[in-house]
Amino acid sequence: MQGNERMKNRWPVWLMGTLCIIGATLFIASFIQTSENSLLCSISRTQQQLTGSPKSMQLKAILHYATSQVVPQQSLSEITVTFDVLQALDRPANFLVFGLGHDSLMWAGLNPGGTTLFLEEDPKWFQTVLKDAPDLRAHTVRYRTQLRDADHLLSSYRSEPACSPATATLRGNERCKLALQNLPDEVYSREWDLIMIDAPKGYFPEAPGRMAAIFSAAVMARDRKGSGVTHVFLHDVDRKVEKVYAEEFLCRKQLVKGVGRLWHFEIPPKANHSRDDARFC
Repeated sequence: MQGNERMKNRWPVWLMGTLCIIGATLFIASFIQTSENSLLCSISRTQQQLTGSPKSMQLKAILHYATSQVVPQQSLSEITVTFDVLQALDRPANFLVFGLGHDSLMWAGLNPGGTTLFLEEDPKWFQTVLKDAPDLRAHTVRYRTQLRDADHLLSSYRSEPACSPATATLRGNERCKLALQNLPDEVYSREWDLIMIDAPKGYFPEAPGRMAAIFSAAVMARDRKGSGVTHVFLHDVDRKVEKVYAEEFLCRKQLVKGVGRLWHFEIPPKANHSRDDARFC
């Protein structure tokens, strides 16, 4: 228990330090100009940048975590896994996150210049989070699944052609119950470099469970047309459904790192899969 308390106490310091470094770096970089630019132009440009995205989001994140006693749901070591990937990409990323939470400002702040989009199933929680952080890019979504149906969906999806890894799509796919068929258009129109699955709720029978989110993340990753892999992060793998569905759709052979309750997968596009598409894994 004492160890957990020490970890919690480290959160505000770590988050503030990380975000301060990023914010300070971007602030200083805004003053670095070529000899052809005047000091007046430099100051004007800096003022414009600090009042807009992404620097505004980073500064808000710094302020939020520096003054809040509420820490993110994931542990420091778990968050570091995703942070390291964002750093390694060394460019603005397309980052899709299932779930709004106490870590949302952090994820948006750690992806400067990129698109960080959140999908939340609870309208009341959606309004609560956006009230304090209105600049977050987020949508509410509805799920067709319930956790109590997880075993049946897993055993029956192979008999539905619309769920086949060779042909499965998401938008408008009413026949495959694991497909998230009614997401906002921008989810389908972008190719996501990172997908974080930390929602929807999956701890009581009537909850949506994360079955559809895991399946849909696998379809998105396999449909990628650009170069490189899709990084998929799944939290709460200590729970049966998350673990079983991950091994069915995200594939153990594509698991590159596991820390705490977080698994990190690197999923190549469908064209890179050497075996037939009778199964996802």
